[in-house]
Amino acid sequence: MAKLNKEDFINSLKEMNLLEIKELVDAMKEEFGVDPSAVAVAAPGAAAAANDEGPSTVTVSIKEEGASKIQVIKVVKEITGLGLKEAKDIVESKGAVKENIAPAEAEEIKKKLEEVGATVEVK
Repeated sequence: MAKLNKEDFINSLKEMNLLEIKELVDAMKEEFGVDPSAVAVAAPGAAAAANDEGPSTVTVSIKEEGASKIQVIKVVKEITGLGLKEAKDIVESKGAVKENIAPAEAEEIKKKLEEVGATVEVK
């Protein structure tokens, strides 16, 4: 089995959504008995420096699912590639649909979700 280097690992994390990262953290806690989120304490300073330059990546979140919740869940499932239950969890928790994406891609996702009645926040 090939050893995964730091850069490949970070790139893999960038492609994950919040639910997938949470599952990874839980698996690391179970396997190694260590909380990897404790290492992330130094990260807020780096994130603040990146925000000074303007957002190069954004996060799309659901604020309200609207009247056609089922349609919103289907669109979230399509966008994220997750299963139906995971997509439903994102919609019901008003969570992030996709994180660290280009603003242009975020606008496309926002448009798709608003077409089915969702209220979306891009930040």
